[in-house]
Amino acid sequence: MSSSKFGNLIGAIDEGTSSARFIIFKAETTEIVTSHQKSVTNIFPREGWYEQDPLEIISVVKECIEKAVEKLIALGGSASDIKAVGITNQRESTVVWDPETGEPFYNCIIWSDIRTTSTVDQLLEKVPNKTRNKNYLKPLCGLPLSTYFSAVKLKWLLDNAQSVQAAVRNEKQVMFGTIDTWLIWNLTDRMHVTDVTNASRTMLMNLETLEWDPILKKFFDIPDCIELPTIKSSSEIYGNIVDGSLKGIPIAGCLGDQQAALVGQGCMQIGEAKCTYGTGCFLLYCTGNHNVDSEHGLLTTVAYQLGDRHPVYALEGSVAVAGAALTWLKDNIELMHDFDEIDGLVKSVKDNGDVYFVPAFSGLFAPHWDAEARGIICGITEETQRGHIVRAALESVCFQVKDILDAMNLECGTPLSKLKVDGGMTNNNFLMQTQTDIIGLEVIKPAMIETTSLGAAMVAGAAVGLWNMDLKVESNSRNFKPKISDYERENCFTKWKMAIERSLGWDQS
Repeated sequence: MSSSKFGNLIGAIDEGTSSARFIIFKAETTEIVTSHQKSVTNIFPREGWYEQDPLEIISVVKECIEKAVEKLIALGGSASDIKAVGITNQRESTVVWDPETGEPFYNCIIWSDIRTTSTVDQLLEKVPNKTRNKNYLKPLCGLPLSTYFSAVKLKWLLDNAQSVQAAVRNEKQVMFGTIDTWLIWNLTDRMHVTDVTNASRTMLMNLETLEWDPILKKFFDIPDCIELPTIKSSSEIYGNIVDGSLKGIPIAGCLGDQQAALVGQGCMQIGEAKCTYGTGCFLLYCTGNHNVDSEHGLLTTVAYQLGDRHPVYALEGSVAVAGAALTWLKDNIELMHDFDEIDGLVKSVKDNGDVYFVPAFSGLFAPHWDAEARGIICGITEETQRGHIVRAALESVCFQVKDILDAMNLECGTPLSKLKVDGGMTNNNFLMQTQTDIIGLEVIKPAMIETTSLGAAMVAGAAVGLWNMDLKVESNSRNFKPKISDYERENCFTKWKMAIERSLGWDQS
């Protein structure tokens, strides 16, 4: 046991799309002792391309660790109080690097990048009988062919990145990984591993065997010199940190960010669901040890696996653009100068003015899976004001969540009675009230919204015997309940579906 004033602590690395942070929790509680966060530079080489520098990512993560530990020491704690570290990360984002030098062959391709649209078309040509069925591989990996997933990004790198092509021609080893793999490789003694949740987002792992599938590797033409990481459970010791303040501390947990939020929210039993609101929006519904093959546009994914226990699965609906729609309004068309203006703009109008905004900047994810959909704003009149458009942007997030919930209800048979929520956007009370009004369900927001980091801390603590995963983590919550009638709900949702129809298949070039 620790003799520190804080007791045993667990650290969580949270490497997200826009920033990285290191949060230090007291073991088996939701209490945060301290943290540090820093943004990561976004790179947009062309329209639709989205990259980050892998070397900057690891540098920022290390800086966050050191700064958080400095704050811990200033509070009277010690680095030695931290008994394990968990990792949670932006999923699907893809890195390839040279194992000898540690240098990336190419920038990290971020999950929402759509340069692989033509790659998806080429892969569809390989589908037998030319059915162009995007769900052809779903029985094996749970995922449709989409620009979203890592194997498609790796295929693009093999076909287009000269540095990667040169390495393959020379039969030089090329390390492949998602962000978790890149972090673990750099923080430990070059341990090349991933966990089942991140592996399940690549399109290369078999959902039943939890191993890299030879059929999938062959479909994507992955050569032998591409070194795929060893797949581990979500809660075990992968290796010890080799330098810095936490030298010798084990990295003992790993979860993709959305799965980490599911665990952090305590949605670990069949029929429990959570929705995370950030750059994108992600709703996961726990299906237990059963791998459910969706027929309504949802993804089948691994929710988590604790050591040698049976894996737990989930159905997932993914929204590509949530908070990113507000960023677009601020940065691209300068509808506002600061996010602090949002509340004032929303309150400046009594309703949405019959304006509907479909933010399909790079296509639509679940349940539509239409890469050719594009963003539209419908219902504009001479009476339309800035507040109407900002309100429509917030409502678009809620409508997209309803689309996914409706698909989940069809899939699972038992409709949800409540929805747990987390993520930065849940700080907006208008958004949360609108969400509960549109879905007609109670929405529960925990007082501590860092549930993604908490989930990573929980599985890391469990691996070193400092977190009992069978006990519910208690947290105060704020509950939102519907205030509009069924008629109002159906009327606005009908208009939303009309807007969706107008956005589908727009980019046919």
